[in-house]
Amino acid sequence: MAVLVAYDGSSPARNAVEHAVSEHADDELILLRVIEAADGSTGAGIELVKERLKERRDESEAAVSEDVDDFLDSTPVEFRIETAVGNPAREIVAFAEAHDVDQIVVGNHGRAGVSRVLLGSVAEEVVRRAPVPVTVVR
Repeated sequence: MAVLVAYDGSSPARNAVEHAVSEHADDELILLRVIEAADGSTGAGIELVKERLKERRDESEAAVSEDVDDFLDSTPVEFRIETAVGNPAREIVAFAEAHDVDQIVVGNHGRAGVSRVLLGSVAEEVVRRAPVPVTVVR
């Protein structure tokens, strides 16, 4: 079974990783880091943007691996890190659709009311759009 864990370095994302490790330690764990790209890139700057995004992917994968190793140091678990560029909720769902994922685990900041409306909720959008079961960890 393949379990996709959305990881952005936040406390809720760490909780999601810890949950996935405790519940799915024997399964394939995939940590997905989504890099948000600024909209409005045009013409001449596209190649520069592509080059910078590749650099950010490489930096991100190294940082995620080190960060996860730090807080999971007592739990030997294998995982792989993938990186996508774009809108986090859309990229999480697209990755799950394209890579035969059986379960998605996402953290939730627990915002409510106006802050949730203004900031949106990646977890909520993933739950609504995902082709597989989603576990939301608080």
